[in-house]
Amino acid sequence: MSKKKDIFGDDIEESKDFASFEELFAQSEKGLDRKLRVGDEVRGEILSIGKEEAFVSTGTPVDGLILTKDLLDENKEVKYKVGDVIDCVVTAFKNGEIRLSKRGSKNATTDSLEDAFDMELPVEGRVTETCNGGFRVSVQGKTAFCPISQIDLKFATDANEYVGKKFEFLITQMDKRNMVVSRRRLLELQRAENEGTFMLKHQPGALLDGKIVRIERFGAFVELEAGIEGLIHVSELGWSRIHDPHEVVSIGQSVTVKLLKTEELDGKLKISLSLKQADGEGNPWLQVPQKFPVGTVVKGKVEKKEVYGLFVNIAPGVTGLLPKSKWRDSVDASQFENKKRGDEVTVQVDQILFEEKKISLGLPGEVEDTSWKQHTAANSGFGSLGDAFKNLNIKPK
Repeated sequence: MSKKKDIFGDDIEESKDFASFEELFAQSEKGLDRKLRVGDEVRGEILSIGKEEAFVSTGTPVDGLILTKDLLDENKEVKYKVGDVIDCVVTAFKNGEIRLSKRGSKNATTDSLEDAFDMELPVEGRVTETCNGGFRVSVQGKTAFCPISQIDLKFATDANEYVGKKFEFLITQMDKRNMVVSRRRLLELQRAENEGTFMLKHQPGALLDGKIVRIERFGAFVELEAGIEGLIHVSELGWSRIHDPHEVVSIGQSVTVKLLKTEELDGKLKISLSLKQADGEGNPWLQVPQKFPVGTVVKGKVEKKEVYGLFVNIAPGVTGLLPKSKWRDSVDASQFENKKRGDEVTVQVDQILFEEKKISLGLPGEVEDTSWKQHTAANSGFGSLGDAFKNLNIKPK
C-alpha cells in the first residue's frame, strides 16, 4: 500500500477506496478532453427519458440527445429504462447539442442528408409517383429517385402498390442535383443482421414454426421470421415419394419444420428444413422388419412404372420394387403390363435390405401341395408296394 504525507509531513496509508476514486476521477478527466465527431459510436447510460427526447451519457462533458421514438419497440412502447446502457451513433452537432441515434435502429434520423449519405444511415421517404425506370421519393422535402429494382427484395410486379407509402431508404448516390435511394439495400442489410441472429439462436435439430410462402417444383419455401426463409426440399415433404409439392402443402399454410442445417453460400444464408422429420411418428422404415417380415402378403398401390418393373407403395413412406422378371411369365402378365400409377396390386415381401431402405417384392406364391405325403395304406386300402409283393409270394426282381 502506497504512502502519502499528511499536512504535518507524517506518513499516512492510502486506502483502496481512495485509490479507486482517484483512478475513476483520472478517467473522467480524460473524458473531458475527448472530442466526438459525426459517425462516432458511443456506448452510454440513459440518464432520462422524456415524451419526445431522452438523454444519454457520452463520456464527455456534454450529454447526448436521442429521440424517444428511437427507443420504442414494435409495439410502440419504450423498451428501455433510466440506467440502461445502449449503443448509439453521433449523427449531428446542433446548437451545442450532441445528436444521437440508436445504432442499427430503423428510426434513426439525421439533420443532414449529407451525414446520412456519408454514414449510410437510413432516412424516411414517401413514394410520390412512378416514373420511367422507377419511383420518385420525397425525402426531407427533396425529391429522390429509386430504381424499380431497388424498391424491394422481390421484383415489383405492380409498381402502383408502393405509391403513397412511407419506407426507410439508404442514400446510394448524392450530388448537388441528384439523389438516388435504395430500399432494397437497407432490407438486405437488415436481413443479414436478422440471419446472423437466427444462426446464433437456432441450432440444427430445432423444431420451428413457419408459413409456406412459395412453392416450386423442387420444394416449398417457408417464412420462419421476418425476412428469413428456408427451403423444404421435395424429398423432405413426406416419407412417401412426392411428385408435386402441391400434394402436401399450400401457400399460406402454417407448418412445423425441423431445422436440418444452415450454411452460407455466395454471401447468402441457405436454410434447409424438413417437414417429414418434424412428424412425431418418425421414420416408417424403422417398423418395416416387424410390420412386413419376409413372406408377408400385402396390398399396395403402383407408385411408378419402369421398364424393369413396378414400384409399389405398401405403406406411407415404404415403397418396394416388383421386378418385371417376377410377373413376366405369370398368367396375369398382361394385367401387370397394363398397370399404371395408383392401381392396386397384391404383392409378397421377398427380401428386405434394411440399411439400404430397399424391399424386393414378388407375387404371392401358391401353397405347395403336400397331401401326397399323407397318402398311406390306411386310407387307400393298400400297403406299400413291397407288402403287395409279399402277399403274392412274388419276389420282385
